[in-house]
Amino acid sequence: MKAMSNFFGVPRASYYAWVERAKRPDKDNERMRLGQDAWKKSRKVYGYRRVTLALQQQGHVINHKTVLGLMRKLTIRSVARKRKPYKKASQMESHHRYQNVLDRDFTAREPNQKWVTDIS
Repeated sequence: MKAMSNFFGVPRASYYAWVERAKRPDKDNERMRLGQDAWKKSRKVYGYRRVTLALQQQGHVINHKTVLGLMRKLTIRSVARKRKPYKKASQMESHHRYQNVLDRDFTAREPNQKWVTDIS
């Protein structure tokens, strides 16, 4: 061990401290798993903000900066969704077009003969 610390030019105490740290389990393993599960459930669309909200809604106390760091550690990112091409209403299958029965003649001789509405 002494030869290895001399080879890397690191003090022996620092080398042994590093060995002890490497033996300890990572305290973020559970949070990384939860964050990755929330990210996968969103079909990899959620970024760190939405992952944070999802975890907070599940009852976990976690900061958005922590989630950002964990996602960087896991090297996961949100995938931008492709925009759908714009379709005019007339191109859509569910579009209904009705005839103009009134032809802008809104006068009625009696009540309840002509009913109109404004959709704007």
